[in-house]
Amino acid sequence: MAKQKKQPRPKAEAPKGFRDYFGTEVTERADMLAKIAEVYRTHGFEALETSAIETVEALGKYLPDVDRPNAGVFAWQEEDDGKWLALRYDMTAPLARVAAQYRNDLPTPYRRFTMGPVWRNEKPGPGRFRQFYQCDADTVGAPSVAADAEICGMLSDALEAVGIPRGDYVVRVNNRKVLNGVMEVAGVLDPADPAKFEEERGIVLRAIDKFDKFGEEGVRLLMGEGRLDDSGDFTKGAGLSEAQADTVMGFMEAKREDNAATVARLRELVEGSALGAEGVDELEQIASLLDAQGYGPDRIVIDPSVVRGLGYYTGPVFEAELTFEITDEKGRPRQFGSVAGGGRYDDLVKRFTGQVVPATGVSIGVDRLLAALRAKGRIGGSAQGPVVVTVMDRDRMAEYMALASTLRGAGLRAEVYLGNPKNFGNQLKYADKRESPVAIIQGSDEAERGVVQIKDLILGAKIAQDATVEEWKSQPAQFEVPTGEMVAKVQEILARYEAE
Repeated sequence: MAKQKKQPRPKAEAPKGFRDYFGTEVTERADMLAKIAEVYRTHGFEALETSAIETVEALGKYLPDVDRPNAGVFAWQEEDDGKWLALRYDMTAPLARVAAQYRNDLPTPYRRFTMGPVWRNEKPGPGRFRQFYQCDADTVGAPSVAADAEICGMLSDALEAVGIPRGDYVVRVNNRKVLNGVMEVAGVLDPADPAKFEEERGIVLRAIDKFDKFGEEGVRLLMGEGRLDDSGDFTKGAGLSEAQADTVMGFMEAKREDNAATVARLRELVEGSALGAEGVDELEQIASLLDAQGYGPDRIVIDPSVVRGLGYYTGPVFEAELTFEITDEKGRPRQFGSVAGGGRYDDLVKRFTGQVVPATGVSIGVDRLLAALRAKGRIGGSAQGPVVVTVMDRDRMAEYMALASTLRGAGLRAEVYLGNPKNFGNQLKYADKRESPVAIIQGSDEAERGVVQIKDLILGAKIAQDATVEEWKSQPAQFEVPTGEMVAKVQEILARYEAE
């Protein structure tokens, strides 16, 4: 009889494009999101939590590839009814479905914020994961640009609430209507026939979206006959004349010393276009509304160079950029860059109801904002672990748990060592691994005398590194106190290290 092959053990590893988060990473993210949520609540926004799974039908135009419902998302087909389901790709599709499903119950406008993971079935790479967090806030059903202004102000407040000081960020605001007006003046948009020049406009939009990557010269090539890259690949251009390209580039370079001057320059560029003039009016109104609330140009500016997302948004578009310098992996200084973006988009629920419902919103890149806070030193480093109550006698476990409970009652993190207590050294090694600042020790002798030994583990580690023999023998890191004074002494030690 042939010997059966032994089943190999599964490999203990996360799938490609996924990662695990431990301790400090989880708590730092939760703390940051809690601060953002508080800002959103003070602006009157309500929390919304939706299912991680949506029907592919509901995802609709938010799918990366509508013709292949299982491409770009993690999708599967139900056996009973043949319907396709998928993990949510972003937070906009669930909002569209909720706004349609509960349209008779929700207030209008409906203001909501949501935070949670999204999943993308894309090729992973360095810093590019298939699961990541999004933090969105949207107003549904408000056609006025006052809603856009509110989102911009709220975004500014959120950045400051999490620790990005004024001067280290700027929220830039642009408007798709202004760009459409510029393209109308340039002769690549005909309001009477929107389909005309559609291909050329698409190329122009994609070109200016790559301004940061290709620079003015590369963008001009894409607006003209086309661009040949270093690999020899040729990208067809929009076929604009030099004069037409000058008009579009004038829009990109229209920012002036203040919002009023920028608006004035944009009016010149869109002269003769009703749609462009409407977009400039909206920008002027947004600037006025923000100024009335104290959001000056040191926080929010009108900036036509903001082009990311102009192909998707239909009106105002905004982006939060961090302006401080960091050092990249090659030691070169560079600005941190964008951490949030958003804008106005039409027809949120039209696919479901046939009704046109305007909406505006913003999405914060949670991981990027966390990275920025670490770069600024606002968060990071190792988090302090709990106080560890060591176990000298198994039979006195109830008393050790009572000591931990007393510490917790005073608002301190504390735990009892629950491993094998035979080797006391292993208990202290455990406390070190937990990055605990203090260990509590109480044998039967100390219990009879009503005292505990408090071991300052941080000081003990310092002494072990560079203490003299005399200092080591004196053990200043460990001392005895009455049990009733335990909490006060531990608080004193913790306060000392928090102040450092």
